[in-house]
Amino acid sequence: MRVVIVGAGEVGSNIAASLADSHDVVVVDVDPERVEEVKYSLDVLAIEGDGASIDTLEEAGVADADLLIASTDDDETNLATCGTAKALGDPFTIARVKQVGFLRTWERSRGAFDVDFMVCSNLVAAEDIVQVIGLPAAVNVEQFAQGLVQMAEFEIGESSSVAGQTVSEADQYELLTFAAILRDDDVEIPDGDSRIEAGDRVVVIGMPKAVHEFALTAAPTRMPNDATNVFVVGGGEIGFQTAQLLQERGLSPRLVERDPERARELAEQLSETVVLQMDATDTDALERENVGTADVVVAALDSDQNSLFAALVAKRLGAKRAVAVVEDGDHRDLFETVGVDAAVNPRVVTAEEITRITREETAEKLTFIEDDRAEVFEVEVDGDSVLAGRPIRESVADLPRGVVVGSIVRDRELVSPRGDTVVEVGDHVVLFVDSSVAEEVTAAV
Repeated sequence: MRVVIVGAGEVGSNIAASLADSHDVVVVDVDPERVEEVKYSLDVLAIEGDGASIDTLEEAGVADADLLIASTDDDETNLATCGTAKALGDPFTIARVKQVGFLRTWERSRGAFDVDFMVCSNLVAAEDIVQVIGLPAAVNVEQFAQGLVQMAEFEIGESSSVAGQTVSEADQYELLTFAAILRDDDVEIPDGDSRIEAGDRVVVIGMPKAVHEFALTAAPTRMPNDATNVFVVGGGEIGFQTAQLLQERGLSPRLVERDPERARELAEQLSETVVLQMDATDTDALERENVGTADVVVAALDSDQNSLFAALVAKRLGAKRAVAVVEDGDHRDLFETVGVDAAVNPRVVTAEEITRITREETAEKLTFIEDDRAEVFEVEVDGDSVLAGRPIRESVADLPRGVVVGSIVRDRELVSPRGDTVVEVGDHVVLFVDSSVAEEVTAAV
């Protein structure tokens, strides 16, 4: 498949890296430094130029492309790029936007703006934040099989009761699979004798109830029974969307916004949210508003520096958990190292969503672990799949190392994925896969 990606920033580069091994990829950007970086770091053709320009897209070969991804930081440029691409040929067009208004317009009339699929960075980031809030001890959470299966990644602290245990000792839960242990730069596919150490990150897949029960054991001090007391710090688009999603789940969050006019606007739009007009970096004001009593504080301010400050102040005041929006992907590990419980990068989650769409013929749902060290995806098994009609033990033996069958859903019921379990045509299977073999596995299943 020929893919043209316009925009070589964090989103475009991540997408290009995930597609370069198996597709003919062309990357376009106006910044010559980005073009040079992509050219020498990825096996792609990189072109300097304006992606909305018909001359540039002709040079990139859009007329013969199967897929055009517009992923710059400017919404209007991305929409114009899709329109220009449709004037030259008939690629499937995907546009990244930040403004939810563009998404709502497109949802009313699919194909509007000459866009075949649209991803809103601010909305997918808010959805990711709400997933993490729903399972407070986790650093990464995703739902599969229409909510019947949950994947979660937990960081194991020194006080965790599973630290020092083998997987067999820790596995006391029905319909839960220990998919991986992440240690330093290694991805270990565990067996019963694998030992879980403090500092490891453990990926589990299974029934949401079982995942929640494991969370209570893995990180009991960071797992309130119900995350009902939520503070959202910052009334920008991500903060607003997060509060709105929390309202839809029956919660009444509190939202802090400094600008009086914006605070009034938010109060009018968020009927179940208490909007506090105050400076989110004012420690005394945060203390007066009892931020320290919060189950979760979401820091979504206008800069990474301010978000980090607000998150750490909230933790110091006593908040059980802090989630921060991180615009610069290089800051993500730093945030979590200094005490933020989970850092959400809108560009990374957007790249994941767009990459999922490029694989929609085989993977119904896709998420990445530790950016790109591993993938978890859902497939519906057909008659050509290596999994069909065979015990898991046999089919996995025919796949490259680095694959775990995490869960099986059959007729809306979970089936325990043991070695002798036979996968049937029509089953929905959730797989954990090392990224180095992901393309090969996707083609086989």
